[in-house]
Amino acid sequence: MVVAIDGPAGAGKSSAARGVARALGFSYLDSGAMYRCVALLAIEGGVGPARAAQALEVSPGERVLLAGRDVTDRIRTAEVSQAASRVAADPDVRAALVEHQRRLLSQGDWVAEGRDIATVVAPDAEVKVFLTATDAERARRRALELRASPERVLAEQRVRDERDRTRRDSPLVPAAAATVLDTTELDLDTVIARVCDLVGRRSQAS
Repeated sequence: MVVAIDGPAGAGKSSAARGVARALGFSYLDSGAMYRCVALLAIEGGVGPARAAQALEVSPGERVLLAGRDVTDRIRTAEVSQAASRVAADPDVRAALVEHQRRLLSQGDWVAEGRDIATVVAPDAEVKVFLTATDAERARRRALELRASPERVLAEQRVRDERDRTRRDSPLVPAAAATVLDTTELDLDTVIARVCDLVGRRSQAS
């Protein structure tokens, strides 16, 4: 089974997906981390984004290993976040990473999170969820994570949201059959429980 969790930055995708994967005993895939790894390689120089995506060697999981190097914290910086949004708009990068993600999801049970899992990567996913929250709440969460100014994060977030929603390839939109869940007023445990409930109901219906 594939549980696809999509949504914008700060909606709680990563925390919820990790929690759901733990609760269900599923493998966890952070597709955004793959784009961040490509962005990091481009920042570090020596290879273009498309070539980096084609040759990417990343181990999915809670700690992100890039060719054996733990880059979990490095790829969460504001610099890499902005660069990841830019490289994600490159059709060649997306094509390479979507193929990689589909290979991973073709075997076993997964909770996969990102911006186009249910719409592009795994349109046949048994459970599709789109998490959202108000702009202010998403910026507040990201500011705490990055230890940055909420005002600056909000301004950068608006630029990234616009880029993600209007890009030609795989724009950020809920899948037609996705359950949209506003997490603004919800704690993490509640979000995890609601997604697990959707999985349970889908399993019973199969």
